[in-house]
Amino acid sequence: MPKGSDLFVAALENEGVERIFGVPGEENLDMLESLRNSGIELILTRHEQAAAFMAATHGRLTGRPGVCLATLGPGALNFATGAAYAHLGAMPMILVTGQKPLMNAKQARFQIVDIVGSMKPLTKMTRQIVSAGSIPAIVRDAFRVATEERPGPVHLELPEDVAAEETANDVLIPRHALERPVASAAALDLAAETIRAAQRPLVMVGAAGNRPSLVEPLSRFVARTRLPFFNTQMGKGAVTGGSNLYMGTAALSEGDYVHEAVERADLIVAIGHDTVEKPPFLMKSAGGPKVIHVGYQSATVEQVYHPDIEVIGDIGASVEALGARLEGGLSGDEGMLALRRKIFARINDRAEEDRFPVTPQRIVHDVRKVMPEDGIVCLDNGMYKIWFARNYRTHVANTLLLDNALATMGAGLPSAMMAAMLYPGKRVMAVCGDGGFMMNSQEMETAVRLGLNLVVVILNDSAYGMIRWKQAVDGFPDFGMSFGNPDFVRYAESYGAMGSRVTAVEDLVPTLEAAFAGGGVHLVEVPIDYSENTRVLVDELRNRKPDVECA
Repeated sequence: MPKGSDLFVAALENEGVERIFGVPGEENLDMLESLRNSGIELILTRHEQAAAFMAATHGRLTGRPGVCLATLGPGALNFATGAAYAHLGAMPMILVTGQKPLMNAKQARFQIVDIVGSMKPLTKMTRQIVSAGSIPAIVRDAFRVATEERPGPVHLELPEDVAAEETANDVLIPRHALERPVASAAALDLAAETIRAAQRPLVMVGAAGNRPSLVEPLSRFVARTRLPFFNTQMGKGAVTGGSNLYMGTAALSEGDYVHEAVERADLIVAIGHDTVEKPPFLMKSAGGPKVIHVGYQSATVEQVYHPDIEVIGDIGASVEALGARLEGGLSGDEGMLALRRKIFARINDRAEEDRFPVTPQRIVHDVRKVMPEDGIVCLDNGMYKIWFARNYRTHVANTLLLDNALATMGAGLPSAMMAAMLYPGKRVMAVCGDGGFMMNSQEMETAVRLGLNLVVVILNDSAYGMIRWKQAVDGFPDFGMSFGNPDFVRYAESYGAMGSRVTAVEDLVPTLEAAFAGGGVHLVEVPIDYSENTRVLVDELRNRKPDVECA
């Protein structure tokens, strides 16, 4: 008869799982043996947090839950940040942790922490498995819950004695398609009527609009309606192809050049806005544009987001139905398109400036130059994220991965590793600050061991740059933000990777091209000048003159 761990692994195979990421412990040894005899690949990482980030990114890019494995206690607790990353970011994943035997306590309470309780606020569902026979149903339910809207993480705890328990129940539960509810015809008719009545409608694509299955429906909607659109940070890239309808990305909550389009609009059609994101605009109680919320679920009413109309149901079906109702019946707003030219002229300002250390604008410009349209850039969290959100143009969906929900440091390298594994034929780049990179830099060894082709760009300012900038903007003295760094080139080489250091601005593109051409894991250190943060994002935007009557 199979034991519990055999049944668990068979259930994972039944769900189409090909890889598990993690750091096992003694409570997972039965599970390890079952994995060894399966078709699932174990990706051993150097820290559980990185395993969780990789599993979450698998879910984000494919729509299918990634799976990660850890032992009890300290190993399981190291999953906490990754679980929150997936929970706030709506990324489907399954976290599997071990536990001491349920039926005896030979080690008393050694290493025992209530992980199920700890995971409750961080996951969609968390369960301890108490019998081997229940495993097929629990695993099937876990994948269903992780995948259905709103997607997110599910935690399963497999105690040591349950994993070793023999069971006669080896019948797996087949997968089935999830058909999501469709918005009502009345809601769609009201939304279409409101859009037709608007003089200056504007579409916003949010995080929940950026799902792999929505790329084609959303792209068709924009093509059919010819409505100008902008996106949130995590909605960036949801619509494929270059378009003269794209107005920009809301990297800030207010006051940026893209917000002139928001100020001009009399109606915003918010497709898939998830209020876990830092607000892309601040909705007013009166005097601002009306808002239509198109979502899988009802809007979360917030002080800065309280829509006037809601269209609730499968987003793909909703935008297809709206597109059919609106096609050919809308006239473009020439003033909005003129405003678009102004917005892009401003955000492209000084993109080729040749000062050194390199400015953020030049970093974005040169990265865009070396990345093909389907190349994937994975950002860690730091000041550069705002610049990439504002300035980096995407033409293919899911080619700029950033986190504007939990906004944790340390996720950039693991997420890029996952992208490189999924798409070995594409150029993949991680862009990290020196602070964020060092939080999971040990995964360089994992990347080298896996034989990945990956370029890791380290923006070096020897400080926690974003908080240092905010500290200065708020009038506080410069304190507590600076640190020393290793020699990053030698550090990379110590892991068996290659390393380069950019010493002149004109060397950036050739160095990046050479790194990609050489293959393998290549770290490129780039000194960065963040003085532009204050010049542009504070002084210039504070003094901008909105041109809402632009014609």
